[in-house]
Parts: sequence; structure tokens; C-alpha cells
Amino acid sequence: MYSLSDFDFDLPPERIAQFPLPDRSASRLLQLDGDQVTDRHFADIVDQLQPGDLLVMNNTRVLKARFFGVKETGGQVEVLVERVLDNRAVLAQVRASKSPKPGNRIRLADAFDVTVGERAGEFFTLHFPAQGSDVFELIEAHGRLPLPPYIEHNADAVDEQRYQTVYSKEPGAVAAPTAGLHFDQPLLDRLLEKGIKLAYVTLHVGAGTFQPVRVEDLSAHKMHSEWYTIAQETVDAVRAAKAAGRDVVAVGTTSLRALESASQSGELVAGSNDTALFITPGYTFKTVTRLITNFHLPKSTLMMLVSAFAGYDQIRKAYAHAIANEYRFFSYGDAMLLTTRSR
Repeated sequence: MYSLSDFDFDLPPERIAQFPLPDRSASRLLQLDGDQVTDRHFADIVDQLQPGDLLVMNNTRVLKARFFGVKETGGQVEVLVERVLDNRAVLAQVRASKSPKPGNRIRLADAFDVTVGERAGEFFTLHFPAQGSDVFELIEAHGRLPLPPYIEHNADAVDEQRYQTVYSKEPGAVAAPTAGLHFDQPLLDRLLEKGIKLAYVTLHVGAGTFQPVRVEDLSAHKMHSEWYTIAQETVDAVRAAKAAGRDVVAVGTTSLRALESASQSGELVAGSNDTALFITPGYTFKTVTRLITNFHLPKSTLMMLVSAFAGYDQIRKAYAHAIANEYRFFSYGDAMLLTTRSR
């Protein structure tokens, strides 16, 4: 049995990428296949896939979910939208010297007022104005892009473009599905020209993706919940790839979690749901056979996921190689191509 400390490692701060490279597909790619570690360029991904393989991508779009505001009492507030509930309400983290109470009003971005509703665990329900622009319009017009806590600059115009995938479509995430950031349109065109198939899921990444695991006993960890949807068209594409003996390649851990969450019956099914699937070593993967992913935080649930996918010892070896060879880590960093141990 593994515990939290088994997923720790020392990462020099200078290995954390603070800015994206000028070109999306110019990142490096560490390929891990069993015990074999190979250094590549990300654009080499075309050569590592075969005609008929299926890439499944998360087409969520990051909201400008960060706000600064003022309570009626004059106190300063920081708000991070976690989830849009409907056109007039969101769940959000609210940071203030004193927690707001139901009925309190908060002025956001000196532009509009929200009313505090009921609390839901660590989150507050915030009700947006009943008239005028809806939630998505107000967030886009007045919010700020929320960069991960380990990126040390405030989001600028470059981030607003580069912290979105080129195929982002469905607004609702507060963090990017970062494995997809390496794809530009010319690379997608090359994949299609080779006969590699593309399909999409939507999983709205929550701020919980950055929350550390705080318990040594992993069975006591409560996973954050995220909403996903998978269309029948994607299910059909997965079934066709598997029937042809081709790989189902998840672009990012969010795509993988959506696919595996919808495969708990043993077969992928279409639909929408919340998922709190916590994947640790010992998990049997039901749909995904290969994974494109960035490098993850020490002691994170995503370190546990990739260790389950490619093997604990193999991931330790690959991360040691990446650090020694100066790969760039986390959201704006380099990528890995993993093959499941059960393939």
C-alpha cells in the first residue's frame, strides 16, 4: 500500500516553467514505454501514433474566474469562481478577513454586485444580478484569468491566449487542461493527415486540482468533484478505435478522468455527471491505453494517477531523468507520453 510520502520528490524551483514557449509545439516530450525513457520533441508525437489511433481532448475553456471586490463593510475580498451553476449563480471560493454571511452583498471589480447565498463546504453560492448580462458575460467582461499558484506573475494578454487550448470551446474551467496547450493547428492538421482521429470530452477543471493531499493515509483523502460530459459521437469513436485494435490516447489527465469515470460499468457510456474518481496504483484502466500529460506537483493526486497508469517505479525513474535533463515542469512546461502497463 502506498502513502502520501511515496509520491514526494525534490524539484528545483528553476524547473517550474513561469512562461510559455514562443511556439506551442516547441516543447520537449519525454516518452515512457515500460522501463524505456526516450527524449523527444513534442512535434514528434505524430510519429509515435499510428493511423486509426484516437486522441481524446478536453475542450473546456478557462473562465476569467478571479475577482477582487469589496464587502458592504469596506473589507477587501478575493473571489475565485469554482463552478457556474446557472446563468445567475456560481459556486466560489471567497477569501476575506471574515467570512461573509448569507444575504451579504459584495461589489466585484467595481462593476456589479453579487449576493451571498448558502454555503456548500468550502464554497459559497454567489447570486449574480437578476437583470442584464448573464454570468458568463460578466465573468468574461470583468474577471481576471486565474493562473496556477506556482506561476509568479499576474495574467497578461499572452496568458489569456496561451493558457487556453486552441480547441477550447465550452466555458467553465478555472484551470487549463494543460497537456492540450502543446497542440497548435498545424500539428493537429498533421495528425489528421496521417489518419489519426480526434474526439472531444468536456471536463471543467476546478481549483481543487491544485489543492494538496493533506493526509498520509490515501484512503482518507476526499477528492474534489468536477463536472464532465461525453457525447455519443465520442463513445462511438472510442469503440471504433478499440474494435480496430488501435490506441485510445487521452490528452491530459482530465480527459482520462472523464473517460474512466464514464467507464466504471466496464464500457464507456455517453452522458454528463460529476466525478470524484481518485486513481491510485492498483486501479485497472478500462478505456485509455496511452496518455499525454505534463509533469505534476509532488504529493499530488495526479502523481498518483500517472504512477497507476505507467508504473510507480517507472514514473520515479522518468521524473528523475526529467529533472536531471532540465525539463520544464507544470502548466507551461514540457510533456510526457505514457503507455499503460496493462496495454
